[in-house]
Parts: sequence; structure tokens; C-alpha cells
Amino acid sequence: MNPEPLERGDFDKRWNKILVLNPNSSKAMTHGLGQALPKDISEWTIADTYTAPESSPESINNGEDLLRSADEVDSDVNSTAILKKYDAVLVVCFSVHPLVGMLADREGQYGRLVVLGIFEASILTCLSLLRPGKKWGIVTTGKFWEEHLTQGINHFLGSSSRDANTKFAGVESTGLNAGDFHGGVKPEVVQQKLREATARLLERGDVECIVMGCAGMVGLEEMIRSVAAEKFGPEKANQLFVIDGVAAGIRLLEAMARDRRAFSKT
Repeated sequence: MNPEPLERGDFDKRWNKILVLNPNSSKAMTHGLGQALPKDISEWTIADTYTAPESSPESINNGEDLLRSADEVDSDVNSTAILKKYDAVLVVCFSVHPLVGMLADREGQYGRLVVLGIFEASILTCLSLLRPGKKWGIVTTGKFWEEHLTQGINHFLGSSSRDANTKFAGVESTGLNAGDFHGGVKPEVVQQKLREATARLLERGDVECIVMGCAGMVGLEEMIRSVAAEKFGPEKANQLFVIDGVAAGIRLLEAMARDRRAFSKT
């Protein structure tokens, strides 16, 4: 059940209230997200989860699904005014999701609301972790996302598709969709597809950071690391950063919400 607008009282300015927003209608995925929130979340942070209304797609697999989910969620959160109770929103869909911009544009309506997607959070986290000469890449679900995410990275970083990105190794897809990671197909099939995509990405060379390009992959970090161990040995595998976009987003939003308060007039 989605949270009702809660009366939390007059919180001290140290508090961060974050809404972890699942823009698809899968309650199973939202439950998984709630279980996988980072354990080291600040004692000054409260994180609630939200599931998109049933009219939103159950799994977001293409551009049409993105637009539909954005419209459905935007309409729902506006009708309930739920966002007025939060300092920040994390949009949990690994994509260039229109909802990130749509909610950010409503800042005046919701107050100083910080909005971030797990896609953008993962890029920022990777760039902060990479050593000189090393690369980062993405393992994701369906083929559609390979071009979509690559174009999204160029746009986010302000670069042309013609420009060489020496830090980005690329995107490899499993051929599955987000729902498959929550019971849609047998676990052994999921594991094999993910292992194959990870191996292809690592073969591109100098990959130090791998992003799990789907919220449904939360909890599969060690599986990805095991592929690196098989190919390069345990020492290099232990040096590999495996990025969970939800955890990355929560950590960044904690800092961003504080920065908004620290560096603004109000």
C-alpha cells in the first residue's frame, strides 16, 4: 500500500525524508526495494516506498512504457499531494525516465524537492570511484536499453554521440525484463543470462565499475563479482565496484537535500 501523506511534525533541519518511487505497478518489486535499502542509511533519514498505480505498466521495457508510467505517476502524486511531505524523491527505474524532469520542474509546487533517478545516481557514483585509465559499464535487461542508455549517458554528461567516451565501456543486456528478476523466469536462467552479460562487459577491458542497470537486480552483486573472479582472479574481483543504483541514489539524495538547505537562502 502506498503511504498516505504523513504528519511528521516539525522535524529538525537535519532530517531527510526520501520517497523511493517505483514507477511501475509491481508490488513485488517495491517490496524487494524496501528489503534492499542500504543498511547504513543515516539515522537522520526516513525512506518510504511508493508503487505506481495499477494503470502503470507492470514492467517498463520500452519507450512507450516510460511515457505511460510517467503520466500515470505524475497524475497520481499530484492528486494525493504526497510529495509535499518529502525532501527528496528517488525514481527507481534504470532509464532516462521522464518523471525525473517532470517532478523536478514542479519544485515550486512541492517546495525544495530534490529529484534523482537511479540512472543518474549510478553515473555520478561511478565517476567518483574510477581511477585514472579505468572504465565503467552497465549490465541491463532487454536489447532496447543498450541504445537508450548510451544516448542517455551522452546527454547527461553533455557530450555528443560522436565524441569518444574513454571512461565508458558500454552496455550489455541479458535479454530479460525487470519482472523476470522477481519470479518471471527460473532463477537459474536469470543467473546464467546475467553472468553472460557481465562476462561480455568485462572482456572490453579495464572495467573497474559495473552498474546493475535494473532495479530488479538488487542483491545480485556477488554473482557479478564471481564472474570477475573467474575471469581475472579473486584479487581483481575484490577491487571491482558493483553499483546498486538504489543505494547510490539514497546516499546522494541525503547529501543533496542537506546541500539544498545549506547553500540556499531559505
